[in-house]
Amino acid sequence: MSDVEKYDAGNTANRAGRGRLGRTPIFGVGHSLSNEEGEMIKQMIREEQHSARELYIPEQDLSQSATTRLSSEAAQVIDASQIRRILEMFNRDYCYGQGRFDEYANGLIFKWGDGYSRKHIWATVENGNLVFETSHFRNCGKSYCNGSHHILNREQYTNLELINLELGELFRRPVQETTED
Repeated sequence: MSDVEKYDAGNTANRAGRGRLGRTPIFGVGHSLSNEEGEMIKQMIREEQHSARELYIPEQDLSQSATTRLSSEAAQVIDASQIRRILEMFNRDYCYGQGRFDEYANGLIFKWGDGYSRKHIWATVENGNLVFETSHFRNCGKSYCNGSHHILNREQYTNLELINLELGELFRRPVQETTED
């Protein structure tokens, strides 16, 4: 049983509870939606939207200087934090597979939405720490907040409960892309 499955089994009762401001917390654990059902819903949405937008960047469209692979240090931190697996569940359960993942040498970005509603969760690795870009520009009072980023050390980013809470908050209040993005 994986850590995510153990967390899910141990915290089923917590999902029924209310989070801050009376909202049900978003947890990065699977819901009743199976992978097959998720794929069918994703296909139905794409057909209904008549969307030609790809959910990935074709390799021929990438510039020569672009990288699509994580460095070994970044890959180790991303794997240890399990954020990719959790964000894949968010994509399946909340975005119905319409989100997209892009990798860079020092991080990972999860994007969803179109046009004016494009949003993202950006996670980078700096000096062995996992860094999340936030939508706020002041210190939010968390010990790991520097005003515009949440910087988690190894002890923090290997804490699955903390990662779930952070990603849930970032999913609720994602960073909006600016017009120059």
